[in-house]
Amino acid sequence: MSSDMSYTTEEIAKLLKISKLTVYDLIKKGELPSYRVGKQMRVDASDLEAYKQRAKMNTMTDRSAEVGQTVRTQALTSTHSIRPIVITGHDIGLDILAKHMEKSIPGIRPLRSFVGSLDSLISMYRGESDIVSTHLLDGDSGEYNLPYIRRLLVGSSYMVVNLLSRNAGLYVARGNPFKLAHWSDLSLPGLRFVNREKGSGARVLLDEQLRKHGIKPEQLAGYGNEQTNHLGVASKVASGEADVGIGIEKTASLVGHIDFIPLIQERYDLVMLKNPENTNWIQSLLQILHSDGFRRELQAISGYDLSRTGEILLET
Repeated sequence: MSSDMSYTTEEIAKLLKISKLTVYDLIKKGELPSYRVGKQMRVDASDLEAYKQRAKMNTMTDRSAEVGQTVRTQALTSTHSIRPIVITGHDIGLDILAKHMEKSIPGIRPLRSFVGSLDSLISMYRGESDIVSTHLLDGDSGEYNLPYIRRLLVGSSYMVVNLLSRNAGLYVARGNPFKLAHWSDLSLPGLRFVNREKGSGARVLLDEQLRKHGIKPEQLAGYGNEQTNHLGVASKVASGEADVGIGIEKTASLVGHIDFIPLIQERYDLVMLKNPENTNWIQSLLQILHSDGFRRELQAISGYDLSRTGEILLET
């Protein structure tokens, strides 16, 4: 096994003959060191080999005595009673939600998956996630999320709940040297653009606005220059490598050295499949969304509108 090799979570699951959720759990507990390359989590071959050797040693130690075997069996039983709950999306509000869920809902372990809105819904359709976040604008209707959810989750029983609303718009250099104020200004010659990856809510927002304003993607210099999160886009503008990019207000305040031009308030929703396995934790999740403690933490973050937080927008 070459020390230069690395594996994706899917490859590790196949090698160890375990589920991908178990791999995420090992990563979260620190048993498998990992790092991110683009949209994928990767584990070096040397770290995987070290984990396998530790597992072998633990097994040998457990087998050395009957008491040790009993302890191991109890530990396995306890582990198997914990159900991983995969939560997709990038917003810090999801990290706060996961923390409250782990604290308040017994029998679950929230796991975070950092993928875009469209890929999140596809992962739910495939049965790979439990709570997906989405902020996808349908340009024709002006509606967020529901048109996409209805199309992608055909035949499924699900619930859509609002997490928050937030301002989206343009990141520009300090002083807004190009005087950008509207979506149509993206057609100005000489602008260097930085984009988000396909499947992200920001990419869908951009493409819908370009379509509505008759701007062809090839008119944007840098349309193919992709970043995997808002922070990456804002940082490119702050460093002077790009003149404009699309993102949310909160990230602009974190990066600094840029201005934010608000153009739309986007609705950021959660989608959960309704089935017997999920009934208990869904009700607990709704209670968390309405709780004073959770709302206080979100209110401390600039740029969030919580007027509809916890509202059930659609239930099938």
